[in-house]
Amino acid sequence: MSSSSDSPSDSSVPYDETENDALRQEIEKLRRDVLSYETSTFWRLTWPARKALERTPKVARVLRLSTKSCWWLATGQFPTRFRMYRQKQRELREDAAQEERHAPPPASLPHVPVPLAVERVDEQTPVRLPRYAYPVLSIIIPSYGQVPVTLRCLRSIMRYPPACPYEVIVAEDASSDPAVAALRAVEGLVLIERTDNLGFLKNCNAAAEEAAGTYLHFLNNDTEVLSGTFDALLACLQSDAGIGMVGSKLLYPDGKLQEAGGIVWNDASGWNFGRNDAHPHRAAYSYPREVDYISGASIMLRRDLFESLEGFDEAFAPAYYEDTDLAFRVRASGRRVVFEPASEVIHHEGVSHGTDEGSGVKAYQARNRALMLERWRDVLVAEHFPPATHFLRAASHAHGRQTILIIDHYVPEPDRDAGSRATMCVIHALLAAGWLVKFWPENRQRNSYSSLLERLGVETVDGTDARTFPEWMADNSGDLDHVMIMRPTIARALLPDVMRTTEARRSYYGHDIHFLRLEREAEVTGDVRIHQDAVTMRELETALWPQFHSVLYLSRYEVDLVRELVPTARPHALVPFCFTPDRSERPIAAGTTILFVGGFGHPPNVDAALWLVREIMPKVRARVPDVKLVLAGSKPAAEVRDLACPDVTVTGFVSNEELEHLYASARVAVVPLRFGAGVKNKVLEALHHGLPLVTTSIGAEGITGLESAASVADAAEGLAEALVALLKDDVLWRMRSDAGKALLAEGYSPERFSEVLLDALR
Repeated sequence: MSSSSDSPSDSSVPYDETENDALRQEIEKLRRDVLSYETSTFWRLTWPARKALERTPKVARVLRLSTKSCWWLATGQFPTRFRMYRQKQRELREDAAQEERHAPPPASLPHVPVPLAVERVDEQTPVRLPRYAYPVLSIIIPSYGQVPVTLRCLRSIMRYPPACPYEVIVAEDASSDPAVAALRAVEGLVLIERTDNLGFLKNCNAAAEEAAGTYLHFLNNDTEVLSGTFDALLACLQSDAGIGMVGSKLLYPDGKLQEAGGIVWNDASGWNFGRNDAHPHRAAYSYPREVDYISGASIMLRRDLFESLEGFDEAFAPAYYEDTDLAFRVRASGRRVVFEPASEVIHHEGVSHGTDEGSGVKAYQARNRALMLERWRDVLVAEHFPPATHFLRAASHAHGRQTILIIDHYVPEPDRDAGSRATMCVIHALLAAGWLVKFWPENRQRNSYSSLLERLGVETVDGTDARTFPEWMADNSGDLDHVMIMRPTIARALLPDVMRTTEARRSYYGHDIHFLRLEREAEVTGDVRIHQDAVTMRELETALWPQFHSVLYLSRYEVDLVRELVPTARPHALVPFCFTPDRSERPIAAGTTILFVGGFGHPPNVDAALWLVREIMPKVRARVPDVKLVLAGSKPAAEVRDLACPDVTVTGFVSNEELEHLYASARVAVVPLRFGAGVKNKVLEALHHGLPLVTTSIGAEGITGLESAASVADAAEGLAEALVALLKDDVLWRMRSDAGKALLAEGYSPERFSEVLLDALR
């Protein structure tokens, strides 16, 4: 209860009616004075000047300062006023410097192209390139005169070279430009000077025949590479043998997006995805994905693949559609064509061939489009969409792929909470099955974890997309086969829009039954408010279940409960989490360290830590005096931090590498949960690491066969006894360690997880 002094109507403050009347009279007098001034002849005559000054605030400011200066000079105040001004400016500079010293480091921002005059190497700097005996990468630049343009491209390579051994080949196509002499002077450049003009396409093919690298990068001469351009493409190709060709994100010199991969419609016309977007680093352009084609201004592929396809098809000579046709032939060979956003190139479009489709080389664009349509008609009909339709799928060459939208509270943070790890298991399984995955974080926030998801090939529809959820669904619902919503409060908020806009199948992934966890917490704590929350949550969850085509939980117990409470629901039990099988024998751990892992933003883990330290550990310490306890996990509450002492370590957030070390150095794991719901990742994770485990029946819930690999008890005495046994008995330790690893390898592999998940979604 607050004291009376907190109230706005504090009776201890005397109320003076006479003083209040005086204030009202003063306000009324000021109002009359203002009205008299605004209706005066002077005010009316000066109205035009005032309006002009309102529209030119800089002029108005100069006039005000001039008037003040004249008055200060006339009254002798100017020297004093000037000293005051200088002092104020010094104070402002000192304050700004102080703020800068103590300001937190700025958030990591994506690279944004700057004007080329700033970005490129000084044009007076001589161009020098290295020569390697055995280059890994051959950078092929076709040119026809335009020597200053080519030199600008070479300078950008000199500034941002590949990390691997490389060579740069300029194939000059008999332009007869005397300025080519400047290219002859470039140290390290492989310059091919044609005696006969071959045209763009044949010039590229001929240059590729003379390349020595394992990989070829075709680069237009009217481009400038940026940091990481080559390395990102090469890493992409080397990461997956199924990728045949990879290309860059193209930017205009003013920083706008020129292309983030290309779309080919079923009439063979092309579309540069994202063209002219002033924000080239939106999430929509920031994840690698399969595409119909990539502009030949910057593409990379293996030399042996290029040779096996006999290079660019000369039917498209002299130029245009040769890169599109090559992409189709790469795909026909069984490999994928991928857009790599981490590789960025500035492209001065139109410098090489102009922009007039009625004249010059550009005139071949229409002819070659007709050739493309004739040659690939069956593929275009079967795998491509009508012009300007189905952008969600078309941008990812996903005509026949299952497409799913996953909705959760935020981008998964797998090193911070088990729920995120469970979500990542789902995403990995769907990607491995060839699904196109879109992820909608309810908070719409983009952070350091977004890139982890994007590198897998998942588009995160975060705040860089200005559309609301209803707007996004209205634009894309027709391309969705499935919508998966996680957690009850998110389903309550977004399910109506989903049901209104799409016929896609709906699945609900609850992670655990929330009301069950709250009921158990209320039983342990006796908190009436939590009990009421459980009642409310039960009403919500049971109302949601029948509205989905499939309801997904991690244990058979939860599935049976859903079916009992709502017979019309269609629940499925998933494999809880997934781990790469590891049957290697773990050496017996020395020492007496007990490890408890858990995110302490989660109430069950806070309660478990307090119970462990206050009631269980004293019983263990009585028999093992040198025992140590490590409480590892993010967001430790103050009451958890207060548990720290010489025998108890509270780590706070730990990285995956640090967590691996903790598992490797501990003697035994403990999960002393007194309430909660669902399958606990921390239990399975300990078994995966071969670390013997002690837990409660709540911790063991939903894990079939755990009794052979762990000790389960619900009283402090029983848990302490089990911990002491594992600390002292190497034979028991060995048996439990081996049993735990076998249990995980047999039942919790990614393959088994994927099989069960896909069956449930069907």
